Parts: sequence; structure tokens; C-alpha cells
Amino acid sequence: MLIVLWHRFVYSVFMMDLSNRPKEKLELNKLQKRLRRLTGQAIADFNMIEEGDKVMVCLSGGKDSYTMLEILRNLQASAPINFTLIAVNLDQKQPGFPEHILPAYLESIGVDFHILERDTYSIVKEIVPEGKTTCGLCSRLRRGSLYGFAEEIGATKIALGHHRDDILETLFLNMFFGGKLKSMPPKLLSDDGKHIVIRPLAYCKEEDIEAFATIKEYPIIPCNLCGSQENLQRQVVKDMLQKWEKEFPGRTETMFSAIQNVVPSHLADTELFDFKGLKQSKEAFDRLNIISL
Repeated sequence: MLIVLWHRFVYSVFMMDLSNRPKEKLELNKLQKRLRRLTGQAIADFNMIEEGDKVMVCLSGGKDSYTMLEILRNLQASAPINFTLIAVNLDQKQPGFPEHILPAYLESIGVDFHILERDTYSIVKEIVPEGKTTCGLCSRLRRGSLYGFAEEIGATKIALGHHRDDILETLFLNMFFGGKLKSMPPKLLSDDGKHIVIRPLAYCKEEDIEAFATIKEYPIIPCNLCGSQENLQRQVVKDMLQKWEKEFPGRTETMFSAIQNVVPSHLADTELFDFKGLKQSKEAFDRLNIISL
């Protein structure tokens, strides 16, 4: 209880302090409006949230999930439909994990939440050799735990905090290392057909999220499994995209537009387009014969 009161005190001090910093307050308002608009647009474009939905908001303690929760709460207050939000954090039993931070923060802002305790950390460390990337196994274990808990609490949607940059990075990761042209969809049906996963921040730039989280001074919790690993493939791709954006401003926006405008007939996947069945129309063939004569 004392921790909750302390967080409420810190939040009130933050708001008072922000009122004395008009430029920062203006920037926060601009960022919030942009994030709210883009999140609302993504929700509408993909029909992410419907009347009566119980949305399980997966909160990791990172900037993305904090921002997602904030923007969803903001939209919930004025949405034309009724839906509920419940925050869920998966405590993976990493050594030194500050267990008190998320419960205290969520209680201070009045959000219903659950802390799901699963020792996936030990499993990952036992299976993955030292020096190898833990992300793949960690994400699979985390996903399984969250899917199971969503079913347990009757959640109809599972919200993850991936943003536009994550989606583009995944696109290139799959091309470079997986030989597939695929990314993270803004809305996904799980393989067993039981769960719908949504990514409300799909249209939002990481740069905006980071700036928003910095001004809001969220109690960020670092990840000791994947977030601290150096030379990960994703970090290499992230650096590449950031370099491109710096050298050619607007390139990231154009690339994201590209994955929204796919033309299967101009690729080479025979499962998506019937190349073998392509035939000239009789009229075109007749005209070609006349011209050749």
C-alpha cells in the first residue's frame, strides 16, 4: 500500500512539474494526439476491438507496452463502443526482476491487472547454449503462457505492443534469415483458432513512442534475457533501417506503405498467384496474329 501511495505521489508531482514546463507539455500533447490518432486508425482499419471485447493488454514494463496501455485507456474513455481492459504481466522469474514496480504502477492508475508467474527464465537458460540468442525460445514460451491465461480469464483479444518499426524489422529478418516475405500482422488468429492477437500500435513510430515514454517517465523495466544481448540479428536490421531513414528521410514510411500494397502477380509465389494458368485472351491472340501478318 505504501508503494502505491508513493507512485500516486510521484505521478501528482510529475503532473505539477509538467505544468511548469509548457514546451514539454505541448510536446506531450502533440505526441499523445498523434499516437491516439494512429492507434485509432489501426483499430478501425483491422477491426481490432469490437463491442463487448475483453482486451488483455500484455505489459512487459517496456516503453511500448506502457504507451499502448495509456493510449488504449485514452481511447476507451471516448470510444463509441464498450470494451474492457485488463493488464497482464508475465513474471518470467529473471534474477533481480523488480516485482513491485508494475503492481504499484497499475494500482496507482486504477487499472485491473494480473501478474502471471512462470519460470521461463530457467527453461531458456537451461536449453539455450551460452552466447546464443534466447529470443526465439523465450517468445514461444511467453506466447504459450499468455495464450493459456487469456483463455483462463475469458479475454477475447490479446494486445501486444509491437509498433511500425518492429513490423518492418521483422519483414527484413524473415527475408534475410528465413527466406520468407512475411512480417508481424496487425491482427492475427492463433494457429489453434482460439485467440485473436492485435497490435494497436502498428501504425506508430518507435521514435514517437520513445519520446512519449520519456516525457511520461514510466518506470521502465529492462529485460535481462533479450534486451541486453548484443549483436542480435534484430539490432543489426534496426541499425540498417535507422541508417536508411537518416540518409533518405521518408524511406521507412514508404516501406511500410509497400506492405499495405502487395501485388502477388508481380512476385513469384505460385501459391498466391496462378502463373501457370495465365493465358492470352482469344481477342488479344487474334489481334496479335493480324498484326504479325
